[in-house]
Amino acid sequence: MNIYETDKLRDEYLLFHFGAPSQILPWPRGPQEALEFPTRIVERFSSGEVGRALDLGCAVGRSAFEMSRTAAEVVAIDYSQVFVDAGKAMQGAGCCEVSRLEEGRRRETIVVEAPAGARPERIAFEQGDAMNLRAELGSFDRVLAANLLCRLPEPARLLGRLPELVIPGGELILTTPCTWLEEFTPQDGWPQGATLPWLKGELEAHFELLEEHDEPFLIRETARKFQWTVSLLTKWRRR
Repeated sequence: MNIYETDKLRDEYLLFHFGAPSQILPWPRGPQEALEFPTRIVERFSSGEVGRALDLGCAVGRSAFEMSRTAAEVVAIDYSQVFVDAGKAMQGAGCCEVSRLEEGRRRETIVVEAPAGARPERIAFEQGDAMNLRAELGSFDRVLAANLLCRLPEPARLLGRLPELVIPGGELILTTPCTWLEEFTPQDGWPQGATLPWLKGELEAHFELLEEHDEPFLIRETARKFQWTVSLLTKWRRR
């Protein structure tokens, strides 16, 4: 079974994306700087209003909500139909119940809410394959692909499509924890060395690298167990 089609991952990601900090990490000495990852990465785009934005690998949609604040149209695509349905449900209701695992078999139902000030009516969620995007998708002022590359069987296929997706002068943000695993990507699809030089080699003919830095994120599994991970964020401008 695809883990991204399970209720377990759906609820973990709804909490990761939309949970209040106190709902995710009640421990004051925990890694607070890793919270609000889907918001922080969108804030790396330049300021100002744009026409179209694309959130590739949108999961349950928090970054798409954030992009809707300054983009007249946001297309949000994920391979998981369960994730897409969860994003649509949040878009329609503005809140969602989440079954949060505490420990063992003990669960607690909580409510997470869409961010205030977002423009969910601007978002179009759809199920799709980042390696085989529909031809009529068009081009965008901003493209975000968060923690997606190392979950694709052939990440180079997406990298090869990106010049068509970003308009000249438009911006691209990629994040990846560089967790290359054979269960997602055969080894012949991995970078030959480190991920950053590989990205530069794949993209610099069409994009200018504007910045690169680390962005931590935190996913709650139980009340006492968390995934703390650090993504490499790169920001590019289309030549």
